[in-house]
Amino acid sequence: MKIDRKFYVIGSALALFIGLPLLLYGLSAAPTRSFLKEIISILTILAVFLILGQLFLTRSNEGLRMLFDGRQVQTTHKFIAYGAVGWLLLHPLLIVFPRFFEAGVKPLDALVTMLTTFENLGILLGLTAWLLLLVLGFMSVFRMRIMKLFGLTYRKWRYIHGGLSIIFLPLGLWHAIELGRHIDLGMAAAMIFFATVGIAMLAVFYAKTVPQDRAKHRGRQLHQSATHQEPILPTPSKGTHL
Repeated sequence: MKIDRKFYVIGSALALFIGLPLLLYGLSAAPTRSFLKEIISILTILAVFLILGQLFLTRSNEGLRMLFDGRQVQTTHKFIAYGAVGWLLLHPLLIVFPRFFEAGVKPLDALVTMLTTFENLGILLGLTAWLLLLVLGFMSVFRMRIMKLFGLTYRKWRYIHGGLSIIFLPLGLWHAIELGRHIDLGMAAAMIFFATVGIAMLAVFYAKTVPQDRAKHRGRQLHQSATHQEPILPTPSKGTHL
């Protein structure tokens, strides 16, 4: 029975975060472009939805933690994150890459123009989200070194990572909705829905665990201070020779 539930959860996840975006892409009314551009668009949309799916591969999803081994969930989280984050970090270059095979504006000129159009809100949102994503990726790859450098526990690192993710997602989605060629009402609604539910789950989880962690930390400090106190010697009674 437990195995059946696992397959059900995996199948549902694949349907929601891969099948649904592909369906919405197919229903999009955006004009078809070259094969290369369409492939880049599809992979970028899938990367965005997989990033949204990461919200449900965290400790906030208690049902998933009960069904799957923690290491399996963490490995899946890392595998998806490295692939999706890597693709999205290449997003600015992928936009101009097809120009290598087209006449007109050169790829480098197009990239410079795009990155310096600061009066465009969508561009500013994209640049901000890209920088946050770069920080998140750097924090993940060099987690142990960062924890050692700043004296962070894994729990503190996780809180910082989660907090930056919550800031990144609205900015990234706003950029995608503002400039995305295939982001129609249906796809935008699906993105906002998944982001809202995932962030709400994280917020509830942090609201529960942060006070508990602080209480445990204070308890450990009190215990350590009590165990390191100098022992109080008994007062000798009358007639006792020391």
